[in-house]
Amino acid sequence: MSSQQPTGAQARPDPALLSEAADWMMRLRYGDDAQKAQANFNRWREQSPAHGEAWARAEALLGVFAQVPAGIGKEAFQALQLRPSRRRGMGMLGALLIAAPAGWLAWRHMPWREWAADVATATGERRSMTLADGSRLVLNTASAADIVFTAAERRIRLQAGEILVATHADPSPTYRPFLVQTPQGTVRALGTRFSVRRLDERTTRVAVFEEAVEVRPVDGASRMLRAGAQVDFEAGRIGPEATVENSAALWEQGMLLARSMRLADVVAEMSRYRSGVLRCHPAVAELRVSGAVSLADTDAGLALLARSLPLRIEQTTRYWVTVAPR
Repeated sequence: MSSQQPTGAQARPDPALLSEAADWMMRLRYGDDAQKAQANFNRWREQSPAHGEAWARAEALLGVFAQVPAGIGKEAFQALQLRPSRRRGMGMLGALLIAAPAGWLAWRHMPWREWAADVATATGERRSMTLADGSRLVLNTASAADIVFTAAERRIRLQAGEILVATHADPSPTYRPFLVQTPQGTVRALGTRFSVRRLDERTTRVAVFEEAVEVRPVDGASRMLRAGAQVDFEAGRIGPEATVENSAALWEQGMLLARSMRLADVVAEMSRYRSGVLRCHPAVAELRVSGAVSLADTDAGLALLARSLPLRIEQTTRYWVTVAPR
């Protein structure tokens, strides 16, 4: 069966072929047997004109591949090869090819280590699930985690972003601690509801809403943290405790509850939930905000701020927005 392309328009390449082209991009650059891969690739590309067109689109992004450190790229490729989530990661690559030429912008910021995560969310997305032991896990915007349950422990490796956990009594006949791991250390749940957020490459934040957790840095002494408290910790130290309220987890419902919060901080938090750049003009950074702001619909949240304060929303494009004085 054949199909006719619209006159004067370029047909969109087959998404399946684009996904295969994305696979070849990774294989040719990071595979171990480059000579064999090249021969197989040549046969794939020559199967039909459509295969060649899909690869031509892939070649437009190969220059961007050069910007990715080889070690990181190879690590991501190997993880994708070995894990069930490989197809999802390749699908993400294929989606970038479909979006080309604009896709290279997203490519530059692609979180490579997160492709192979067991569960993940996109920017602005939240996801809730029940784990095998009955515990509840919620992923915030742009988050990724591995879920590793064994006969000896229940472990979540937070690769990026933020999670909210409500633990459940373990049905296993033997005790299995519930652990959340980041590069900075481990948080052990003690029958609790808590959040863990990777602030950056050096720091993890833990907030406890019910019961308690034990925070154990990689190279430091552990500390018990009880409900109503939060700490930031690094690999070698735990910072001072600060007070946290249950409303801090309202992001689960797509809301931010501000209580006399700096506008700059509100805007910074909102920026986590939308693509592109959202910035606050220094002239209004210290204005105080009180009330509920939507994180599920950041455009509506920005409009509310503009109505409530002497502000205007400068929108150069959908992806470059500034909160400025009126």
